[in-house]
Amino acid sequence: MMNTDALPHTRSRGPLFHLLLGGAVLGTVDLIFAYLFWMSKGATLGGILRSIAAGVLGEASGEGGAPAAWLGAGLHYFIATAMVAVYYLASRRYPRLVRRPIALGLLYGLVLYLAMNFVVLPLSAAGMAKFDNAAWIASSIVMHALFGVICAMFARKALADS
Repeated sequence: MMNTDALPHTRSRGPLFHLLLGGAVLGTVDLIFAYLFWMSKGATLGGILRSIAAGVLGEASGEGGAPAAWLGAGLHYFIATAMVAVYYLASRRYPRLVRRPIALGLLYGLVLYLAMNFVVLPLSAAGMAKFDNAAWIASSIVMHALFGVICAMFARKALADS
């Protein structure tokens, strides 16, 4: 039998570490997805980030240059981290959420899609989403389902480390 007292103990990083890392991963995967989808139509990463800033700045974000893009990046990563944090907070009350992270994460991702498109965007300066691109809608729904799984996995890790 091995004496585990002699082994160095790994220090817990705490839930905040996993929530922030989850937000960074989620935000980055989402940006890569959006860029890969829209680049064939001439989109740039800066343009995508400025379109995110439109939630606060409205149409002026298009002419806002680098400051608007930085604002968009900050908003994007804040929202992504909040998505992970909400799943984590819910899983503290309902542990089943992290016991079944794939199935319930997929469902959470679909809720995220609906919330972003039918609550957050309409309440922002960007206004209601346009549903005129079937390929974008379909791929966004699929990706949001996967985003929910990312949220669930990082929430699970954060819960285990709390």
